[in-house]
Amino acid sequence: MNQDDRAQCVIDLDTVMPGYIAYDFGDAIRTIINKAAEDEADLDKIQLNMPLFEAYTRGYLETAHRFLYPMEIKSLVDGVLLLPYMQMVRFLTDYLNGDTYYKIGHHEHNLQRTRAQMRLVSEIEQHESVLRAIVEKEADVYSM
Repeated sequence: MNQDDRAQCVIDLDTVMPGYIAYDFGDAIRTIINKAAEDEADLDKIQLNMPLFEAYTRGYLETAHRFLYPMEIKSLVDGVLLLPYMQMVRFLTDYLNGDTYYKIGHHEHNLQRTRAQMRLVSEIEQHESVLRAIVEKEADVYSM
């Protein structure tokens, strides 16, 4: 609130409640690692932005290493795998339920989103060992 008792911003409450660090990391990565749009119809355009993943991970661990347990750091890529899968299921569920939750731009928009997230999951699975190696490399900078 400001001096006039007016709201200054909206707080997304699911980001301030207790939860798993892998979920937050995975959701951030889900939105930034894909070189294409979340609803890209041309699935061949869905590719991973590995330099961005590496930079984000480096910056994230630069601060987060102070409060993360080693097991939580190991779980980060699990979140990267899980969150696009969960989003894929949510898009598909909304499509099957008549598109009542997400705003859509056309009749099969949520189905298109589902396919795009499915491809993203596949790309992440194919590069899982590389993603884990990046997390491990960046975490090793702070291990003693």
